[in-house]
Amino acid sequence: MHVWKFGGTSVGKPERMQSIRNLITEDDTRKIVVLSALSGSTNALLAIGESLKATNDADANAKIDVLKAHYDNFVDELYKTTDGKAAGQKIIDNEFSFIRSLVGIKPFTLKQEKELVAEGELLSTQIFQAFLTEEGVASTLLPALEFMRIDADNEPEIHFTEQKLAEILPLHADKQIIVTQGFICRNPRGEVDNLKRGGSDYTASLIGGAMRAEEIQIWTDIDGMHNNDPRIVKNTFPVRELTFDEAAELAYFGAKILHPSTITPARMFGVPVRLKNTMDPSAPGTLIADRTSDQVFKAIAAKDGITALYIHSTRMLNAYGFLRRIFEIFEKYKTPVDMITTSEVSVSVTIDNTERIQEITDELNTFCTLEEPDFDQTIICIVGNFSADNEGVAIRVFNAMKNIPIRMISYGGTESNLSLLVHGRYKAEALNALNDGLFANE
Repeated sequence: MHVWKFGGTSVGKPERMQSIRNLITEDDTRKIVVLSALSGSTNALLAIGESLKATNDADANAKIDVLKAHYDNFVDELYKTTDGKAAGQKIIDNEFSFIRSLVGIKPFTLKQEKELVAEGELLSTQIFQAFLTEEGVASTLLPALEFMRIDADNEPEIHFTEQKLAEILPLHADKQIIVTQGFICRNPRGEVDNLKRGGSDYTASLIGGAMRAEEIQIWTDIDGMHNNDPRIVKNTFPVRELTFDEAAELAYFGAKILHPSTITPARMFGVPVRLKNTMDPSAPGTLIADRTSDQVFKAIAAKDGITALYIHSTRMLNAYGFLRRIFEIFEKYKTPVDMITTSEVSVSVTIDNTERIQEITDELNTFCTLEEPDFDQTIICIVGNFSADNEGVAIRVFNAMKNIPIRMISYGGTESNLSLLVHGRYKAEALNALNDGLFANE
């Protein structure tokens, strides 16, 4: 069994859905196919939700009309037969009937908003499954709401997924293709919820891990994970192999091709993840697994919107429990720390969520001295094989960055990550300088 996930751009046009049909039936491998919403749909649904929250029902209805017209045209182009067009139109009419039923609900709560946003995946999967039926493909639709659930901390319950799939999949043993939704799930109250934006990757990995799939494939519109950001740097190239740890670092620190949480379930159960390009299916893409090449520098990613906090205490740094007190405050306000560096009397940390920064700094000020935070910072994450036996890693990085001010350095926490903090205005310069310095001969 394989698990294949296709993103919004991969299913965003009728001809692309038709291409996906060809891809998933090229061989006899049994597949669970995870689909995102059609490109643009989630944003359109969120915009409808904003109008409903503002009690602007007329504006919401106008936006619903525009979105429905898009889907009406989509199914008219996708299906070839009269029966197929009728099946597709029935799906559209049913789901938009539910969407319109939300108009007038006051107050329009987060519960209704999550039900509304889920419609993107419910529409795309039903439309695709009906298309496969029209094409005569042995397939079925398996609703994610039957087997995907999060706990009270919004974490997926993978063992619940494992148990449910073990019960459900044997009922569809005669089907080669099983279509399901990414992103959506239920919460502990049984309500419709989701895995946050980009969560379709996460869904695919959770399913692949839960059922010990042979491989998870994430299909997007670029040919694998690149060694640098191709939007900023010229002459980037796909990285053919990464370890789970390397890929997790890159995803967390800004590589947009992969949702940051995706690697965890795959790594937990040792299921390889392959990143592929729907526009160029023959390209090898990127394989993420336990093995890797001997290449020292693999890739670079950048994470924006970082804030640096500088904490000083001449009295308490060497005292037992000082660091614990600091991090208990970040834990209390549910604010993760990305980077940390220490000296004899100071601790510097970075965060990417400033929602609770006032409460955090107020509590830190009761036993520390704080400098003014640095906002608008960027973490540059360099990933590769940085074992202690590899000489010259740091010097090559610093030579490349010799003309760019560096505010923090994190090196040695793992054998796969060297991170630098720079002001956001130096991001493009830093990415290009590192690309020239580390990959010029690749």
